Amino acid sequence: MDLQLKGKTALVTGASQGIGRAIAKMLAAEGVKICIAARRRELLEVLAREITAAGGAAPTIVETDIMQDGAPQKLADAARAALGHVDILINSAGGSRPAITIDAPEEEWVSVMQLNFVRVRQLTHAVLPDMIKGRWGRVINLSGKSEPDALLAATPAKAAIHGWSKGLSREVGKHGITVNCLAPGRIMSEQIRRKYSPEFRAHEEQHEIPLGRYGEPEEIAAMAVFLASQRGSYITGTVIPVDGGMRRFAF
Repeated sequence: MDLQLKGKTALVTGASQGIGRAIAKMLAAEGVKICIAARRRELLEVLAREITAAGGAAPTIVETDIMQDGAPQKLADAARAALGHVDILINSAGGSRPAITIDAPEEEWVSVMQLNFVRVRQLTHAVLPDMIKGRWGRVINLSGKSEPDALLAATPAKAAIHGWSKGLSREVGKHGITVNCLAPGRIMSEQIRRKYSPEFRAHEEQHEIPLGRYGEPEEIAAMAVFLASQRGSYITGTVIPVDGGMRRFAF
């Protein structure tokens, strides 16, 4: 299937590892010119070498801490300077945190909301003018499930992404722009290996995941690249779980 992505441009955050990294590689393989951003430049340089070795165009590297004041606008400006304009935005920077207590300090709530929602919104709004001008665009937000097992600060942040994305999709659809969220399940990554023991993972695979295994970053990337393509042009305002059936609700 020709995804009709050759010649498009993309900004991918959280590209140094895991899902963001896999999406960047898959977009580059489809002929997309990309800007990759994360905190760890050395990992971005490894990714860039892999992309060029596979025949892709050399990506632009932006070392950034998205939590710094003004970082979203600076990143948008850097991507625009390198690419000319941004057609596709992959918001993959973010992360979960341990369960929080009801008397946790306000700073913990603010920090998680900033990382998982506020910075995503700010970066998206910073690149939207390019998409509106070109009358074509894709915004894909990596979010998460909305059914918390405990009091988690990340859950309301992810829910905010879902609500904002739906509203934004209704506003920008007239410009040929789609906005969608992907809600990964258990995807093998550096973070997963650090947080969960092999025994815990085996238990979940047997009892919680109908497909019987954790997913791979490339399985999220495949859906993201499809949504970014012309083939996914009639899908917008959605939250799509990619979780091996782990989510327990039909809707």
